[in-house]
Amino acid sequence: MSGTVNATIYEADGDVHVRLRLDPASSNWTNSANDQYQYGYLVVEVVCVRIPTQTDAIPACQGYTNQILVPRAGEHITVTGPYVLDRAHHNWAEVHPVYSLVVG
Repeated sequence: MSGTVNATIYEADGDVHVRLRLDPASSNWTNSANDQYQYGYLVVEVVCVRIPTQTDAIPACQGYTNQILVPRAGEHITVTGPYVLDRAHHNWAEVHPVYSLVVG
């Protein structure tokens, strides 16, 4: 799916949440939880970008080197990865983890 980056949010678990304004062809991939908690954006989660400060997340990133570019706000991207509902966060829709991310 593809769209324009609204924001990148660095999380304590070392991951980055990218808020993605989906292109019209992909607009049906969000749900009411995205509307309520993510301002209507799809969450695209790039894992283990930074060393986690959240204690329980440290083991998950040990030995892993992130190869995914973190995009900047305003960039148009295409992402692939599993489309999931985040049960820990109100069942909003997200791509997690990102398998590939292409800018442009």
